[in-house]
Amino acid sequence: MPFPNGSELRPSFVLAALPGPEGAQAWVAALLCGAYAVALAGNGAVLLAVRLEPGLHTPMYLFLCMLAAIDLALSTSTVPRVLSFYWFGSGEIGFGACLLQMFLIHALSAVESTVLLAMAVDRYVAICHPLRHAAVLTNAAAARLGLAAVARGVLFFLPLPLLLLPLPFCGPRALSHSFCLHQDVMNLACANTTPSLVYGLAAILLVMGLDAVLICLSYLLILRAVLRLAAWKERLKAFSTCVAHICVVLAFYVPLIGLSVVHRFGRDLAPLVHVIMGNVYILVPAVLNPIIYGVRTKQIQRTILGLIHVGGRTSQ
Repeated sequence: MPFPNGSELRPSFVLAALPGPEGAQAWVAALLCGAYAVALAGNGAVLLAVRLEPGLHTPMYLFLCMLAAIDLALSTSTVPRVLSFYWFGSGEIGFGACLLQMFLIHALSAVESTVLLAMAVDRYVAICHPLRHAAVLTNAAAARLGLAAVARGVLFFLPLPLLLLPLPFCGPRALSHSFCLHQDVMNLACANTTPSLVYGLAAILLVMGLDAVLICLSYLLILRAVLRLAAWKERLKAFSTCVAHICVVLAFYVPLIGLSVVHRFGRDLAPLVHVIMGNVYILVPAVLNPIIYGVRTKQIQRTILGLIHVGGRTSQ
């Protein structure tokens, strides 16, 4: 549908690639492919280990399965499209596909943030109210929290593509990242984007921002309870149960904050910074989460090693 001044309501957008010669981009594609393979293998192994090991059918590991499923969905919604760009030169993405990808990225990130908050509450109850833990956080309660996390992500971030849908787009169609993000697409519209800008910022603050505050609050309460323990060994043992979750929280929120800072204040930065920060935001949690929990959880280690051993014997 044409518009005056060369504007277009349903354009295709041009994805951003790392600047440089073709040889360098081939190496970038290989690194992305390797990281994606690690994410698929690691998160798939976590899901399989928890599925096969009855001793892991507890709320904490159900939340871990949710994280693994979210990371698989988030990386799969972006990385294959990026790889096709680097390998086959298909750098354009249609308007509808871009809005769908944008919604999936933001909604899945919101779901992951909510699950991380639920895991923080699980650690708080386990350490501060251990006698009530089994009664409060059951498998059914964990499943309900997971459904609530999905509903929260969909309800808060479905309006983002709907607000962009009627806007006309004109001028350059080049994105700053290798995938579609709300603010990146919004900046290409040649109309008043104030409602979309205000709602997008409010949604981020009310979901990820609020979750981050509540996670910090839960750990302050956990720290207070741990410091009340008499023996140092008891303190270390209690707090060591939180180490993996703290690492996963940092792996999620540090790239998120970095990407937000680049969007808000980094318009004059080199395109290389935008592309790298976007790929870090998508891939770092998906790659690190299964490694962190695989290293910290002996039950997962034993189950995965057992599967490898059985697979090795079968192949022989």
